[in-house]
Amino acid sequence: MTALILENVNKSFGKTHVLKDINLTVEDGEFVVFVGPSGCGKSTLLRVIAGLEEATSGTVSIGGEQVNGTPPAKRGIAMVFQSYALYPHLTVKDNMGLGLKQDGAPKDQVAQQVAKAAHMLDLEPYLSRRPAELSGGQRQRVAIGRAIVRDPRLFLFDEPLSNLDAALRMNTRVEIAALHRSLAASMIYVTHDQIEAMTLADRIVVLRDGRIEQVGSPMELYNNPANRFVAGFLGAPSMNFVENAPGLNAGEVLGVRPEYLRPDPNGRLKGTVTHVERLGGDTNLLVRAPDGQTFTVRLFGQDMTEVGEDVAFGYDDARTFRFDAEGRRL
Repeated sequence: MTALILENVNKSFGKTHVLKDINLTVEDGEFVVFVGPSGCGKSTLLRVIAGLEEATSGTVSIGGEQVNGTPPAKRGIAMVFQSYALYPHLTVKDNMGLGLKQDGAPKDQVAQQVAKAAHMLDLEPYLSRRPAELSGGQRQRVAIGRAIVRDPRLFLFDEPLSNLDAALRMNTRVEIAALHRSLAASMIYVTHDQIEAMTLADRIVVLRDGRIEQVGSPMELYNNPANRFVAGFLGAPSMNFVENAPGLNAGEVLGVRPEYLRPDPNGRLKGTVTHVERLGGDTNLLVRAPDGQTFTVRLFGQDMTEVGEDVAFGYDDARTFRFDAEGRRL
């Protein structure tokens, strides 16, 4: 059985058309990430799935049942938000079990489900604490635990790591991935962070201006982007787009990823280093070409190139992309 089917979903707020003909199927046990820039419609789409917004047209089906018009509490979903939304006067145990308690579940079932989730999330030492006594990462784990105890058909995550610092984001990302493996549950995760998308997803849905640009596994999208937007959005540092490169026709743009440029005194891309990022394991160079274009080079290891040096780089044509003036892949 499929976890989710969206068919020709549209959403408008007055005259503003936010979601445009969205068609998507999420399989049971799949981890799907919605990614895209601010304003692309990813959070609105998640809210339509959850029932917090009603689709203007089209159908939403969860677990084989059409749920248009069904309230959120009856959709078999559990949602984890960017804000933890914990009750400050309740303990961790009571915050996690509140939803089940409100649904009328027996006390022993609530206790069993809370104990199971607390064990999975390493929250057992904190069950008697209140949110003010927890770190940000611990609070987010409590919010995730509150979702787990409901045993939903579909988990929905709306930018859950945005309020955490970099180290906690990485740790919690690992925890969510492990949680998905252990639960084998269907999960939809919204983020603007392409690193989160690449590291968590079975499949990524790239959105722009309310439309789906491309759907595929992280490496499918990275290695075979459908257009310039997808190519530039996934990857850190992002893909270089070079105009007037040798061998291009009028209006075409060459796309080459920073890691595929290699030092070569006779290379086709030349310029002057304007900035160096020494990251320990690798080095990023920002280079300005004679015509004013800039491009980024990622060199593995510790490179001693300095700002102001003239450099040249070659590339393998088989590892490049060509796009027309409208951004379509050629």
